[in-house]
Amino acid sequence: MRTHFNPKNNPRVIIIQKLYGKFYNEDDNLEFPKHRFKKFIKDIVLGTIERNDLILDELNTNLGDKLSFEKLDKVFQIILKAATYEFMYKPNLSLNIIIKEYLNSSNFFLNDSQTKYLNALLDNVGKKLRSKNG
Repeated sequence: MRTHFNPKNNPRVIIIQKLYGKFYNEDDNLEFPKHRFKKFIKDIVLGTIERNDLILDELNTNLGDKLSFEKLDKVFQIILKAATYEFMYKPNLSLNIIIKEYLNSSNFFLNDSQTKYLNALLDNVGKKLRSKNG
């Protein structure tokens, strides 16, 4: 079942858009318009950018030898980076909630088969990171 979201109301859709603009469109103008989750959005976007190298190291370690992060779709890369930041630096947020929110947001960018693959990747990375850090 595919759910349609208004991207203006979903904070993780905004996070994905901001990070995509920063990493792939080299958009240096990061503005955060008024939003009820503005502080959360800004925290995740800026934290992911700031810790990009550390996040990439964790992703390359946790994805295993069979999967190259660089060969993944750009939207997958952005979602994995942002979710990994949350797995690592937002321990008060449940693993399942983070995964569910990014999967709901991914419906705006990806088709159903891609979302299922993303679910498996997020679940795999999240469990490895939380068991290591927990």
